Amino acid sequence: MAKYFDVHPISPQPRTIGTVVDSLRADALIAYPTDSCFALGCRIGNREGLERIRSIRHLDDRHHFTLVCENFAQLGQYVQVDNDVFRAVKAATPGSYTFILPATREVPRRLQHPKKKTVGVRIPDHTVTRALLAELGEPLLSSTLLLPDEDEPMTQGWEIKERLDHVLDAVVDSGDCGTEPTTVVDFSSGEAEIVRRGAGDPARFE
Repeated sequence: MAKYFDVHPISPQPRTIGTVVDSLRADALIAYPTDSCFALGCRIGNREGLERIRSIRHLDDRHHFTLVCENFAQLGQYVQVDNDVFRAVKAATPGSYTFILPATREVPRRLQHPKKKTVGVRIPDHTVTRALLAELGEPLLSSTLLLPDEDEPMTQGWEIKERLDHVLDAVVDSGDCGTEPTTVVDFSSGEAEIVRRGAGDPARFE
């Protein structure tokens, strides 16, 4: 049964954030809000969590997982970014964008695209997400909470708790956070390729 945490959207309660992060460090799988929509998240080293995300979303090994990072210093540990790409990414973050970039050796192979050796990264503009990341001290391995055969992600924490109670360890709810996933931009070739149009304005990468 998933624990339910009601978190203030502007001033997240430190004790509650600490409790959620303790559960993440104990290899919990959580649903949490972002600046685009709810996501599934766990620690990078949580192998079982990764497989649980795959199972919930029916994902194959070609799916790009996302490392949700607190800041650029953290992001730079996990992906290779040249100067031109750095400037483009920096100008769009924090925000509702996911960038696909070549992974560094810090990224476990199981999280990388099997052929491209790439991974998704993003820096969200959401107070609760950033509080979780600051307390955790490492990125969250994440994927949009979009269930198979459904067109839009769930938007209500109570609904997520009700429907996924048996497969999640915790639900973090800070109110409605939208239904549109991030805009995904693939920079792995050095040039911007828009893979998915979503919450972030894609015009700056066209």
